[in-house]
Amino acid sequence: MSLHRITAADALARLADFDTVIDARSEGEFALDRLPGAVNWPSLHDNERVTVGTLYKQTSPFEARKLGAALVARNIAAHIEREVMDKPKGWRPLVYCWRGGQRSGALSLVLGQIGFQVHIIEGGYKAFRAEMLADLPRLLAPLHFQVVCGPTGSGKTRLLQALAGVGAQVLDLEALASHRASVLGLIPGQPQPTQKRFDTLVWQALQALDPARPVFVEAESKKVGNVTLPESLIAAMRASPCLRVDLPFDERVALLLEDYPFFVQDPVFFCQRLDTLAELRGRAVVNGWKEQIQAGQTEAVVRDLLERHYDPGYERSTRRNFQQFDEARAVALHNRGAKAMAQAAARIHTQFC
Repeated sequence: MSLHRITAADALARLADFDTVIDARSEGEFALDRLPGAVNWPSLHDNERVTVGTLYKQTSPFEARKLGAALVARNIAAHIEREVMDKPKGWRPLVYCWRGGQRSGALSLVLGQIGFQVHIIEGGYKAFRAEMLADLPRLLAPLHFQVVCGPTGSGKTRLLQALAGVGAQVLDLEALASHRASVLGLIPGQPQPTQKRFDTLVWQALQALDPARPVFVEAESKKVGNVTLPESLIAAMRASPCLRVDLPFDERVALLLEDYPFFVQDPVFFCQRLDTLAELRGRAVVNGWKEQIQAGQTEAVVRDLLERHYDPGYERSTRRNFQQFDEARAVALHNRGAKAMAQAAARIHTQFC
């Protein structure tokens, strides 16, 4: 039988060596987070886990194990018929479940008996995640960040995208978090990843970066929506050199109206998001904004949000959190257009890369 147990640390270092990474957990567990590139072959599906667990608690562990064995065997047979028949003898899968126990063990046993070189992670997903989080400082240590700062609406995200377009290395944390990183940054119809999933996405992104080249990243607070940045990443960003994006106020207002079109198209949603500011700005102010939105004065509300909510504390907060902000190099943008962003990105790329 060709079955090999490897540590989570070994799996972390050798992920690229395996032809397929197989997650034997249920669909629900897989959706919360999984190893990079993993595919889901549940040994027990979500509803089956509930059935077996209920039987275990209410009847007996022995009866639950019998039912579980029948279900697992049936599911493994289906996976083999669907996924394995075309695999060559040299196919090398890496298999894991929650803690490297029965679910991954059963699947690995059958695959190993067939003759494949199967590797199974000792400690499963739980052990891999611990190793991954511990690996973040190692990945961050050699990287050189350039932190893109600027008040709300100054075009930081557009500039990052333009930098990526000219070949610069970019770490887009808001894209990974599926959130625009402000109180109003929720994107309708686009749920955020779980914290575990976000951590894995960050680790994947960092692993792909070249330490010999600068990495451009937007200045962020500790939280992007509902997910929290790793402490080691926050520390690295806050100690790094900064770029300061300057865009005229009217252009910032227009940019926000373009980048948040759902606020214009869905006034009810905009009003709901403004309710989150009631504690900070007072119910009377928020109600006034909502009345303006209902009257079609969305642009006026955006202007007021910048002047009264976002801008007043921006420089103070950024200076407090980013050690080199006072020495930031200015990136002057005369307008919000793609051409201006591309030209600025090209200048920055020539200067730093």
